[in-house]
Amino acid sequence: MKRFIGFVRKEFYHIFRDKRSMFILFGMPIAQIMLFGFAITNEINNVKIAVLDKSKDTETQKIIQKISNSTYFDIEQELSSESQIEAVFKRGKVKAVLVFENDFIKQLQTEKNAKVQVITDATDPNIANTISNYVTAMLQNYMQDKNKINNQKHQIETQTQLFYNPELKSVFTFVPGVMTVILMLVSAMMTSISITREKEMGTMEVLLVSPIKPIQVIIGKVFPYIFLSIINAAVILLLGYFVFKMPIEGSLFLLAVESVLFIICALSLGILISTLSNSQQTAMMISLFGLMLPVILLSGFIFPISSMPLPLQIISNIIPAKWFIIIIKAIMLKGAGFSIIWKETLILVGMTLLFISVSIKKYKIRLE
Repeated sequence: MKRFIGFVRKEFYHIFRDKRSMFILFGMPIAQIMLFGFAITNEINNVKIAVLDKSKDTETQKIIQKISNSTYFDIEQELSSESQIEAVFKRGKVKAVLVFENDFIKQLQTEKNAKVQVITDATDPNIANTISNYVTAMLQNYMQDKNKINNQKHQIETQTQLFYNPELKSVFTFVPGVMTVILMLVSAMMTSISITREKEMGTMEVLLVSPIKPIQVIIGKVFPYIFLSIINAAVILLLGYFVFKMPIEGSLFLLAVESVLFIICALSLGILISTLSNSQQTAMMISLFGLMLPVILLSGFIFPISSMPLPLQIISNIIPAKWFIIIIKAIMLKGAGFSIIWKETLILVGMTLLFISVSIKKYKIRLE
C-alpha cells in the first residue's frame, strides 16, 4: 500500500511540475467559463442606432433622451433625411434607425396614437428582432408612465422595416459565418503542422543546411494551401448561392480578392503557430483551442460584440475573423464597395504582414 501511495504521490508531483498539464487542468476551464459566461448572451447592450426626427417637438426629444440614457442603445447619429438611411447601414456601425413621423405630438394629442418606424439592419436576424422588441418595449413603458400621470390612454405604434433581409432568413448569417470559421480553422490548422512535421520527421536538418532563405520556406509552405482554401471558399459560396439562395449583391471580384486576403492571413497565422511550436500535437492544440473558441465567440458570428464587456470587445479586435465577417456581409448582403470596407481590409493586410514578419524572424532564430 505504501508503494502505491508513493507512486500516486510521484504522479501528482509530475503533474504539478508540468506547466502545460496545469494549464489544461485549471487554466482552460476557467478561461472557457469566463469566455462563455460573458460572451454568450441574448441581450443587447450599447447597440449603435441613428434617429430621424421629422417632428422635432418636445415629446420626441423626451423619448430620444430616454432611449439614449438606457444601457441598450447609443445614439450614433441624427439624420436629416430618409435618403441617408441606407448609407448609414452600409457603413456597418448603426444597426437600427428610429423614424419619428411628422407632427408627432399633434398626432398623439388629437388622434391618441403616434407612429415610430423602426428600421433595422437584418443581416443578423436575431439582433434585428431583439432591437425591434427592445424599442417597442421602451416606447410602451414610456407611454404607460405618461398615461398614469396624465390619466390618459395615448399610445405609440411601432412599424418595423427590415433592410437587406426582409424575410429574416438565418442562412444570411449562417453562410458568411461558417465560411469564415472554416477558412480560419482549416487554413490555420493545415499550416500550423507544416514546419513542426519537418522537425518530427527529421527533414528540418535538410532545410537548415539548404540555401533556401527563410522567406522562401515560409512562402513555399503557404503557397499550396492558398489554392486548396480558395477551392473551399468557392464551394461554400456556390452552395450558399444555389442551395440556400444566399444573395451576392456586391462585386464578385471584390469578394474574391477579400476572400484570398483572409485566406492568406489565416495561413500566415498558421505558419506563425508552426514556427512557435515544437511538435505537431502542440501546434494542433494551439490551433484548435486557441483559435476555435475566440473565432466562434468573439468574431460577431453568433453573438453581438457590442453586448460583450469592454475587455472582450477590445480582445475581439485582434481576431481576424471579426473583420472578415464585416467585409463579407457588407459585400454579399449590402452591396458595399471598397470605399465602405477599406478600413477592415487594411486591418487584415496589417495582420497578415505582422504574422509573416514574426514567422520569418522566429524561423531565423531557429536557423541560428
